[in-house]
Amino acid sequence: MPKKRFHHIPLFSTRATATVSVALVLVILGIAALVGIAAHVLTQSVRDNMGFVIIFNDGVTADDISKITDGLKKCNSVSSTVYSSPDDILERWQKMVGEDENIMSLAGVNPFTPELEVKVTKEYACADSIQMLVAPINLMPQVSDVKVHNELIDSVNHTLHSVSLTLVCIAVALLVVSFVLIFNTVRLSVYSKRFLINTMQLVGATSGFIRRPFLMESVVNGAVAGVFASGIVAAMLYYCQMFAPSVKSVLEWRDAVMVMVAMIIIGMVICLVAAVFACNRYLSLSYDELYK
Repeated sequence: MPKKRFHHIPLFSTRATATVSVALVLVILGIAALVGIAAHVLTQSVRDNMGFVIIFNDGVTADDISKITDGLKKCNSVSSTVYSSPDDILERWQKMVGEDENIMSLAGVNPFTPELEVKVTKEYACADSIQMLVAPINLMPQVSDVKVHNELIDSVNHTLHSVSLTLVCIAVALLVVSFVLIFNTVRLSVYSKRFLINTMQLVGATSGFIRRPFLMESVVNGAVAGVFASGIVAAMLYYCQMFAPSVKSVLEWRDAVMVMVAMIIIGMVICLVAAVFACNRYLSLSYDELYK
């Protein structure tokens, strides 16, 4: 008479699989969060550099420039102002075109006039707000022209809005997918112990007593997975900063540590919620239904 073969899932293998699966999902979430933070920092940097340039007339005096500068600094919409003298502008222009074209030798005089670069706050970093701020400045007799790159500002705002919306959609999708994957992983872990759950019910154990060790185990697995995923994300960020130093300007370790702590907490919470649903499912099954 042939012997019956029993197929079983090793306990350690199940826990290891569940932990690794949760960790991989958390790594994806962590990377998405870091990309979102970097995009936010870039957005703030671009918005902080938006503004306009005031070009003064030849006959403008230092007092006129000082009055206009002081008036702009008092505005809530202005974040900073940078004055450039004709000599400063000539030096920048000479560096840009090279020494082969010496404008001083051609014209005999410095053709540039003083300029004042004005940067607006992020709340006013749009074409309409900047245009309202520029309108009265254009009417000043000391001002020759005001340069505003309206098309560039609108293009940057549109791009930033699209990128932010895309990142939010990706984050939500990843969160839903991660919950489904983690739920199925935890459910597999509980499935391997379904007969143990039924045996405990037969000897009179309460649902809370049966559920407690599974919940604690899931929380521990989530914490371990979060720590493991945090280590992977930290290593990736370290190597990115090593080979691309510019990454440090948009992503600091302080933000990365916050994301890693959040990964550990999310892993624990999602595993706990998934374990509650999985345990409740098998607590309500009869003995015959356990074979299905």
